[in-house]
Amino acid sequence: MRPTILVLIIVIVIAALIGLFRWNTASDEPTYANADSAVLVALGEDLYKEQCAACHGKNLEGQRNWRQRKPDGRLPAPPHNDSGHTWHHSDQQLFQITKHGTASIAGPDYKTDMAAFGEILSDSEIWAVL
Repeated sequence: MRPTILVLIIVIVIAALIGLFRWNTASDEPTYANADSAVLVALGEDLYKEQCAACHGKNLEGQRNWRQRKPDGRLPAPPHNDSGHTWHHSDQQLFQITKHGTASIAGPDYKTDMAAFGEILSDSEIWAVL
């Protein structure tokens, strides 16, 4: 067998194995916030009501005086509507904050009441809420 044919066979086998691996590990779970998916939006609305609305408000309005620190030094929960500041964070940052807590972005000394939801919600559920 000529060396070029052997190399070609090896390349084809490697490509096939890579394709098989990717096919087997592919997931239907979202890896971004997708407002065009009615299923994700509906799931996100339900999860928001269950997990987020108590602090961020049932209408995304946040807590009163959310820009002013409380006596314990923590900020109230901000709104997630147009009056808040959520819009200036990337989806990736919001995912990180929701999954691992604000300290994962702001540092361990940042005082916050924002819980990490990584052990409560799956990645797909977090993306749905976002």
